[in-house]
Amino acid sequence: MESELKQHIRGYIDLIRPFTLLAPIIVSICIMIASFFYNKIATNLFANLWRIIIPASFTLALLNGASNALNQVTDLKADKISKPYRPIPRGDVSIFEAKVISIILYLSAVLLSVFVSIMFTVFIFLIAIFSVTYSLPPRLKDYLFLNQLWIGIPRGLLGVLASWSVFGNVLDPLPLTIGFIAMFFLIGGSITKDITDSEADKKTGTRTLVNTYGVKNAAFLSFPFMFFPFAYIPMLISSGILHPYLWLLTFLAIPAYFVFHLMIKHDKKDRVLENTPCWTLMYITYFVFAFGFSTLTVLASIINLN
Repeated sequence: MESELKQHIRGYIDLIRPFTLLAPIIVSICIMIASFFYNKIATNLFANLWRIIIPASFTLALLNGASNALNQVTDLKADKISKPYRPIPRGDVSIFEAKVISIILYLSAVLLSVFVSIMFTVFIFLIAIFSVTYSLPPRLKDYLFLNQLWIGIPRGLLGVLASWSVFGNVLDPLPLTIGFIAMFFLIGGSITKDITDSEADKKTGTRTLVNTYGVKNAAFLSFPFMFFPFAYIPMLISSGILHPYLWLLTFLAIPAYFVFHLMIKHDKKDRVLENTPCWTLMYITYFVFAFGFSTLTVLASIINLN
């Protein structure tokens, strides 16, 4: 009985895919801290950390967990082919339970966001709409090109703006530009998750760049989205859109290239992280981008460079 309970609990944990929750937590905390210093908020950072920053980042993590649970419900046919070890195909979690967990997480995220700010709630609601329409009919995940946009926009642009809105103005050129860089990078980089699902997606009616054009062609199509947002940073600085202290972020074009290189190699997936090395490197690059932006912005604010 105890073993069954542990297996059930493990199924719930696997349903929300904890590793992927690191992205909204790390990225949002970094962006919020950058916003705090950039906007020269007078109150104490540590007081805001517990009162606003951690609850806001937890809200975004809940939203991502809700999306993961819902996606596994609607992807059951594909998962039976390519990922039978997931909790629903292996029988640890029922479809009904997964739906209930997803609904609870969505409602919890929206409710918690109200205690942060109205603008933050608006962004949480928009991100939720993107994630729900990605999985539920007309299920935009199935449509070529649209499926990439439906990942890049909420997880990149809207995620950055939601985090920045906690302390700053989302119409400021800085968060908008950083948000668009994140969006374009994720539009390209998110196809790395489709490599291991290529055959299953094709059999279940989901068209992706990978199963439509092949891995190598998909890699070449996605490369500009991953590489040039970072490579163009010096031009954005020269035009006055970005501050000069952010020039170091240009070097992220290097790991972006290696994401492309690993896609070409088409390495086998890592069983622990449930995807390929190029997918893992894509996530790490995104983490470094958020952390680098935050660190440079905080240092520049301290020495009054912005």
